[in-house]
Amino acid sequence: MAEINLPALSLHEWQTTRDTIHKYSLVIGEIRAALTPRSKHWWHINLRPGVTGLTTPPVPVAKEDVSASFKMLMDFTSHELQIIASSGERRQVAFAGQPLAIFRDEVLAELKTLGIEPGIDGSQFAATETLHYDRAAAARFWQALNQITGVFFEFKSGLRQETSPLGLWPHHFDMAFVWFSGRLVPGQDANDEDHADEQMSFGFSTGDEAIAEPYFYLSAYPMPDKLKDAVLPEGVSWYSDSWQGALLKYDTLVQSERPRQLLLNYLRTVQSAGSALMLGK
Repeated sequence: MAEINLPALSLHEWQTTRDTIHKYSLVIGEIRAALTPRSKHWWHINLRPGVTGLTTPPVPVAKEDVSASFKMLMDFTSHELQIIASSGERRQVAFAGQPLAIFRDEVLAELKTLGIEPGIDGSQFAATETLHYDRAAAARFWQALNQITGVFFEFKSGLRQETSPLGLWPHHFDMAFVWFSGRLVPGQDANDEDHADEQMSFGFSTGDEAIAEPYFYLSAYPMPDKLKDAVLPEGVSWYSDSWQGALLKYDTLVQSERPRQLLLNYLRTVQSAGSALMLGK
């Protein structure tokens, strides 16, 4: 496959725009969660990478017409939320840095014109301060996320056991998927889906309070005792402050001559070591 060309994405240079996108995504995730049948491990909440941005899968509409559905797309090429109904009707809400409360009201109003009323608790989106949205920064974010998505899909395609959908989690604003070993965690209730499944997580974050720069993470649950003995690719380190796992900073890829291969090697090396310990190979 062709090499990737990642843009600079230093968090301090676009954090106000990142935070705006994050807040808007929370509204969309809440609407999806209110109308979508529950999936295990909360897969009914996250947003999925699309061609021009982050999208929901088809969301059913609570109507007599059971075939009715719609989807929402955070489009970072037109810089708007697109609402597309199965009837063919379309609505848009521009990303203009409007306060979260106004964005919430605009989205709910457009949904209502389509006969869709999700009945969410809007009080959590009541902030009235004006936000900031820089189109160029949002476009760079999507340029990065779109290419990272391709590498994640390439890596994911080589895993034989069950994997979750790749999606962006609005709460922490990280894009991730999970690989399952197929074994249950000893001592856990088999019906407790959040804690019963042995697994590894692979994700990308634009930065947070613990690590104030974009990074890739790879963690395991439960963490195999000997996983930290694995030899890591150059540029990758073990991290144990706010979470435990293998850390690869985004800037390391930006500075690499072969960023795609470095990212794939990071994912494959640690996953191979973790799965060998989990499956006893």
